[in-house]
Amino acid sequence: MQECRLTAHDLACRRGDRLLFRGLALDLISGAALQVKGANGTGKSSLIRILAGLLAPFAGSVARSGAMALLDERPALDPALPLAKALAFWQRLDGPTENHAAQLGLLSLAEVPVRYLSTGQKKRAALARMAGQGAPIWLLDEPLNGLDTRGVALVEELVAQHCAQGGIALVASHQPITLPGGAAIDLADFAA
Repeated sequence: MQECRLTAHDLACRRGDRLLFRGLALDLISGAALQVKGANGTGKSSLIRILAGLLAPFAGSVARSGAMALLDERPALDPALPLAKALAFWQRLDGPTENHAAQLGLLSLAEVPVRYLSTGQKKRAALARMAGQGAPIWLLDEPLNGLDTRGVALVEELVAQHCAQGGIALVASHQPITLPGGAAIDLADFAA
């Protein structure tokens, strides 16, 4: 995997009239993982969107080297297609990369239309789609929502493998997650 880096300097986020956080800095290099903790409404999703370039920061700057993949509440899979075809569509666009469907326990669901998958199954399918992009930088927004204990373990395993191969994973979650290195920041420490 190519060398990658994700850096933020003195970030602040304002949503409407509320300044959610300020003074946030991070510097992640190949192999690093970081959990961003915080209660609902503290700006975890906004931070992910800023780092992904989808939302402009109120203050500060973001720099990155390496492609990014984003996992949020939208699975980006056609609900009318069977899961295997929905994932194959993205694989044709992303190019030949490792297929994570087996690792995430999805093989038995190959013929099930995406709309009929449970919340946890959709989350695992979205993870397979994101991992299949082959991007070195992963931004995961609440990846554990809707997952059972086994699903959480699969996410932890997938992230650990990604980081061991030189990738970066930034995980925004209010739930406990085991990440390589165990680094975490709490957005409460940057509250405005």
